[in-house]
Amino acid sequence: MQKKIPMRQCLGCREMKPKRDLIRVVRSPEGAIALDFKGKANGRGAYVCPDEQCLKKAVKARALERAFSCQIPQEVYEALTAQMERGE
Repeated sequence: MQKKIPMRQCLGCREMKPKRDLIRVVRSPEGAIALDFKGKANGRGAYVCPDEQCLKKAVKARALERAFSCQIPQEVYEALTAQMERGE
């Protein structure tokens, strides 16, 4: 019997992919938004491909704001892009 692979939808390209192949964007209970490369951080999560283009599409479509039901300042988007480039 095969183990079920959890699938999540990327906010940028809107494709269903295995959870392990995506990067989790998390909003902590305090309201801070960051990339969670390990997938263990506490808070509400949304997923995006490990590709800058998908993050840009998600930003343009305001997908993160809808997923987290809050306004996200431009500085946070810039920090997410820099964090993705570094691959932390």
